[in-house]
Amino acid sequence: MRLLVGTLVLAAALSAQSPNPPADAVRTVVGRLDLVRYKAHIKGLSQFGDRMQGTERNRGAIAWLDKQLASFGYTNVQRHPYMSGSVPLENVYATKIGTTNPGEMYIVSAHMDGRGGGEAADDDGSGCAVVLELARVLGMPDVQTNRSVRFIFWNNEEFGMDGSGTYASERAPLQGTAAEPKWLGVIQHDMMMFDHGMPPGPKQSANADIDIEYQRNSRMAADSAKLAEALHAANGTYARYPATVGTNMAGTDSIRFENLVAAVSVRENERVIEIVRGSNPNHHEPTDKYENYAEEDFRFGFNSAQTTLGALGQLAGITIARSR
Repeated sequence: MRLLVGTLVLAAALSAQSPNPPADAVRTVVGRLDLVRYKAHIKGLSQFGDRMQGTERNRGAIAWLDKQLASFGYTNVQRHPYMSGSVPLENVYATKIGTTNPGEMYIVSAHMDGRGGGEAADDDGSGCAVVLELARVLGMPDVQTNRSVRFIFWNNEEFGMDGSGTYASERAPLQGTAAEPKWLGVIQHDMMMFDHGMPPGPKQSANADIDIEYQRNSRMAADSAKLAEALHAANGTYARYPATVGTNMAGTDSIRFENLVAAVSVRENERVIEIVRGSNPNHHEPTDKYENYAEEDFRFGFNSAQTTLGALGQLAGITIARSR
């Protein structure tokens, strides 16, 4: 009953904001997501190893992400440079400009760095692959969004989350200016592929589900709960695996925004009671390699791309331009 009421309240709020996009347009765009391409994105990032901050592996991955975004047709790919202690680092991002409300923006993000000496394929190549696949589909010439959507790859999540933290502190005061659209929400993707139960088994759990988290004790908890419910509703319509909404969004970049704007994280498992307690034996280990994940794991990660894009269909207002 709580989820039904929350979904009805959110639907009313969205209706008051703008007309709903045609459902068939959203379904068509979600249908353009491609599992083979999703896997290729993970494989592409895995070639750089764990991409630890300050290394050549990290710099090579940033350049690769920059190139991928440009290949999707984005002419506004940008680097966000900052200092992590004495080490220069960069976030990288591109923006789908809204057609009717370009000054309002959803941020869709993942962290591109990793650790452990492997390939950081799941943590967080899998989340970056979700963001890349959404950027690819929304970058298609006939796809339009009423509001802007920014695709951001954060640096150094693993040792301080200072990529997202610096962006949040520097850009929050600029919202509503030419330099930075107004933030409407942040959707972070971090570890997407491995739900083998607790304790983890050799194969995907029969009860595998996506965990959508917001922070219940944050300043923006009410708005974040509505954003989480939007993803939950989209999951039921556009995705195969179910989703669970939780209230303890810990240990990922979206916490840098939790007191500033509606913020959620999308993950394979709940951070505190599952991931921290060993739900993924590859977490921060040399075994976090592309080759160590099965087809069912990749399909599970791909499911989150369907969930987020379905939600953006309503939130950002996705439409398909008519051919002339």
